[in-house]
Amino acid sequence: MTSHLQPPASNLQKSRPAVFLDRDGTLNVQVIRAGQPYPPATLEEFRLFPEVPAACRALKADGFALVVATNQPDVGRGTQSQTIVEAMHARLRQLVPEIEHIEVCYDPGRGEPSRRRKPEPGMLLDAAAALGLDLTRSWMIGDRWRDIDCGKRAGVRTIFIDFGYAEETTTLPDFTARNFAEAVRIILARP
Repeated sequence: MTSHLQPPASNLQKSRPAVFLDRDGTLNVQVIRAGQPYPPATLEEFRLFPEVPAACRALKADGFALVVATNQPDVGRGTQSQTIVEAMHARLRQLVPEIEHIEVCYDPGRGEPSRRRKPEPGMLLDAAAALGLDLTRSWMIGDRWRDIDCGKRAGVRTIFIDFGYAEETTTLPDFTARNFAEAVRIILARP
């Protein structure tokens, strides 16, 4: 007689795909100075692009975990308060409750090695391990070369939102979009 043992329930669950989201210039409106994007400095300046809430609902409804991965080096440089950044994230979660997790890197980005600061993939890898995410079925959406490089290093498909900044991309994205809604349409149209 053959015995068939069931694996533990935790092993039966398939890991979920995710969409990793940059924050500034992807979800919320960036501040542009001399062709370069910057994060909002105050909670009053923090506002989402209008299409973001509905597009995030569509991703969540399609089975994606939504994870924000954002560099916030101004905190590490002492020019921005961590309290303000956390208030922005609280507002973001209020406006987009579908966001499951927010990964933040406060490293100043002055040449010090950091496994979490984009373009390194540490934030994506940490979130994938913590939340049981399948990187092979996941995506990264961002508006900077660092986002695309980070996604590629983590092994996810990438979508670059092209605002025409005065900077070059170093790695070709899998797709390019004009805005967040178009990026989400690209994801939803693929298996």
